[in-house]
Amino acid sequence: MFDKLFNRKGLSHQKTDITKRFNLIGRVGQGSMSKVWRATDLQSGRSVAVKILDKEKTAKYESRFQGLHKPSEGDVALSLHHPNIVKTYEFGWTQEDEMFLVMEFVEGIGLALLVDLQNEEMKRYRLRYMIQIGEALNHFHQQNWIHRDICPRNVMIADDKSARMIDFGLVVPNTAIFCRPGNRTGTASYMAPELIKRQTTDQRLDIFSYAVTCFEMYTKRFPWDAALTIDAVMQHINKPPVQLTELIPNIDSQIAAAIMKGLEADPDRRWQNVSDMVAEIREAEARMVKAARKATAAKDPAKAALAQSAAASASTAAKNASMPKAAEASAAEKVATGKLVAARKKSGEKKQKRSSDDEIDLNEMFGN
Repeated sequence: MFDKLFNRKGLSHQKTDITKRFNLIGRVGQGSMSKVWRATDLQSGRSVAVKILDKEKTAKYESRFQGLHKPSEGDVALSLHHPNIVKTYEFGWTQEDEMFLVMEFVEGIGLALLVDLQNEEMKRYRLRYMIQIGEALNHFHQQNWIHRDICPRNVMIADDKSARMIDFGLVVPNTAIFCRPGNRTGTASYMAPELIKRQTTDQRLDIFSYAVTCFEMYTKRFPWDAALTIDAVMQHINKPPVQLTELIPNIDSQIAAAIMKGLEADPDRRWQNVSDMVAEIREAEARMVKAARKATAAKDPAKAALAQSAAASASTAAKNASMPKAAEASAAEKVATGKLVAARKKSGEKKQKRSSDDEIDLNEMFGN
């Protein structure tokens, strides 16, 4: 299948003068193999991100797969359609024969920064981000890809508090020829033991990296010492990870267990599908939300009415679309706010503006 879809070797391609096609406003990012520009597409008029791959570094990486008809990053990106994966509109080649990708521009910040800050946003939305990253990875696996570089650096958090997977430079097909021992690309601190030991790999190595990312989102550290040397990398094989419950004693036990299972050195003892790990985290979140709502109802019936109404509106919107539109969300909030006012009038309370306290804060209810 992959050969038919992506075997473009030997085909000529049209080159684009990107300085005439785009208004390159400014650099917004740089990876080890690429540079990213914020730009205006002069053909469509929309704001986009233009990612330009380093020709020499890309060629060096691709040479590892000579003769295997490996899909390019552009091929991979165009195959992905998920609300938690950045959209790619097209790809092409510059006049210098560098591949470029035209992607949606995401207003927001990198997950890596939030992990480092461990601020209130990280704590309040942490479970949401974990679930969304897991759902994006599940879609990735359903398309029969192996990501090979899941880590906070490759996730953006948009201004609407949604997570977006943004980088596909090390992706390979989940087929026997690409799962053979030997390819140890990735980010050292997130590498699964089977990858380090040059064993046969599969999609479970992404589950390990995802679990390390979740661990880091809670603790601001890795389950082992940072893998800056080969000796540190070998800890993934020879040393058990630090238990989450030791670092965060009041963490929900179901969430801690889900993450620690993802860190199992033996892939057969790890989660076999990322969807199973996400389901466990989602179940824990639902239980915690239910408990938080009960606690809120006991303290303030009016707030409980607002929370129940908002939840019902969100549920309806979720059935109608994979992601609620801004207008729908705004309408739901107005309805919920109106019900809060009515409830407070009925209970004799004075009319008040809605405050940020009306949003259930799992961190406040259950600790870190």
